[in-house]
Formats: sequence, structure tokens, C-alpha cells
Amino acid sequence: MAALICTKPGHWSRLIYRIHLDRGPAKGRRKGFTETDYARLLDAAHQQLGGPIVLVWDNLNTHVSHRMRQLVDARLWLTVYQLPAYAPEFNLAEGVWSHLKRSLANLTKHSLDQLTALVKTRLKRMQYRPGLLDGLIAKTGLDFQPP
Repeated sequence: MAALICTKPGHWSRLIYRIHLDRGPAKGRRKGFTETDYARLLDAAHQQLGGPIVLVWDNLNTHVSHRMRQLVDARLWLTVYQLPAYAPEFNLAEGVWSHLKRSLANLTKHSLDQLTALVKTRLKRMQYRPGLLDGLIAKTGLDFQPP
């Protein structure tokens, strides 16, 4: 899963996410999101939000790769700030995953498809709870207001 919490002064906070379903190992194929997958997520967010994006990112190897730097540099509407190493308390996505995992506790699903459907449902619910998203933003202590 990859997610962005988007905030804009005077607007509701928004959750934009993508799910990557890995059905097992394949030679030469990456298990998680690739740089291109992240670029597609950012392009979709740019389309939905209709304006420039300032992105605060952790130091996942895919986020800091040379290929990702090229993709970021090609998007004039995108500004990226890297979080310090080992600082999950500042990462908004960590709050999303924590809330999602708590909502899935004690639930049993019999297949990967059932679990995927449940995760999508829970993330969709989070999209319609701007108060929850604002709380996740506040928990980081970061100030996202323009100067």
C-alpha cells in the first residue's frame, strides 16, 4: 500500500492511496511499489488536487533512488522534502497504517482477495473522515501551514 495525506488551507484533508497486490515471487520482479508506481500515484494526486504538491517523504530506498529523483525532477509542480532517518513519528503514512491495522485486529479472512477487499473498504472509510486525517496530521507535530 502507498498513501498520501493531502492538506490544503481552507479545504478538507484527503487520503489518496494505491494498493499493490503481490501474488508471489516472480523472477526479476519487485515485490513492492516501484518508482513508476509512486510517480503514477503522485500524478493522480496532482490531477485530483489541481495544483502543486509539496511532498514530505521518508527514506524508503525507492523514495531516494536515482530513478525517483529523475521522476521528481521531471515534475515541476512537485517539491519533495525528506524526513530525517528513523523518524516514523513525523511520517503521516505511519498513522494511516497504524489506524488501518488496529481496525483489522481480530478479523479473519480466508483469502488474499477477501483481505484486499477489506483493506480497500477501511481505507475508503478513512477517506471520508477528515477529522481522523487532521488528527493524524496533528499527531506528527509538523506545521503544514504556508509561511
